[in-house]
Amino acid sequence: MYKILPFKLSNRLTLLTITVCLVLATMAGVSLYGSSPAQEQPATKATPENAALTVTTYKLTPVELTRTVSVNGSIHAWQEVVISPEVGGYRVAEVYVDVGDQVSKGQKLVQLSTALLEAEVSTRQATLKQREAELLNARAALKRGQTLSARSLISEADLDSLKSEELGAQARVEGAQADLDTSRLRLQFANVTAPDDGVITSRSINVGQLAQAGGEMLRLLRNGRVEWRGEVPEARFSELRPGLPVQISTADGASFTGTVRTVAPTIVSATRTGLVYVDINADGRIRPGMFARGEIEIGRSPSFTAPMESVINSDGYSYVFILRGDQTVERRRIETGIVQANFIEITRGVETGEVLVKDGAGFLKDGDIVGVAAAD
Repeated sequence: MYKILPFKLSNRLTLLTITVCLVLATMAGVSLYGSSPAQEQPATKATPENAALTVTTYKLTPVELTRTVSVNGSIHAWQEVVISPEVGGYRVAEVYVDVGDQVSKGQKLVQLSTALLEAEVSTRQATLKQREAELLNARAALKRGQTLSARSLISEADLDSLKSEELGAQARVEGAQADLDTSRLRLQFANVTAPDDGVITSRSINVGQLAQAGGEMLRLLRNGRVEWRGEVPEARFSELRPGLPVQISTADGASFTGTVRTVAPTIVSATRTGLVYVDINADGRIRPGMFARGEIEIGRSPSFTAPMESVINSDGYSYVFILRGDQTVERRRIETGIVQANFIEITRGVETGEVLVKDGAGFLKDGDIVGVAAAD
């Protein structure tokens, strides 16, 4: 037989206290983890409470990428002509040009002393006249001999001798004429003229010096034309061909455009490089001997590019973090290509429309939840 004991007042108070605590805890939970519609912040996407980091993003879209070959080189004269006299042993009487002067084809540059050359011409003229007189005598003698031979008054041998004399006199006249022409030509060579239009780049002769045949007097930059010669690595040589556009930058920051004229047929074994010759548009700021860097455009094609900060290098490989729809990130291995400015080409591993983590990628790991900062 069981006996029912009365419920004590103290037990009732304890039960009431526990009930009140549970109600208060439930209300506190609602206040911490929920908010009324009036308290919600408009316009921005909610950031998960357990996000590892707040990041910025970059959406992948194909762009036309210009592929170039970067080459170092120097500015050279297209053709630098060494001007020298064709006669030697004569003093320089006058120099009409100096370094930097623009000259035209046929313009007189240097005048040699002509006194000896003129005397030589006079001597040759006198010799020619003497030979012409001898020829007249020989022809007259032959004519008389032919008349006497017709009357059988001289032998055939004497007639043949007269004919030989006439031929010899004729040859001596021609020789004297050739000597005179040579002397006159040497006199003309005393005037040193420009072989083509251009700019004088060097002068190594002064008035009073003895000119030597073939010795350098002046240098002429033909047509004022210069070119850029770049040293291309052997591995990139096969990508070049005439007609490719080139962007050339000098050490002072000036930029010029050019076109590949020709590619050298050989490789220098010591450096494993080959020369590419690029025509440059004429400009007074370009001078032979200047250092210049060239970007040779070898083609254009659509590709993906990403900011440099999006690509993480680890263990010899390159990775990016792809932002998923649930605010988590996926660590993905990629292959990269060329670098232009602050962007790097991604050749494999991504697709159009995917979103990369930009700032903050270096602090993430695969599967992290992130918050996305609002775009500017």
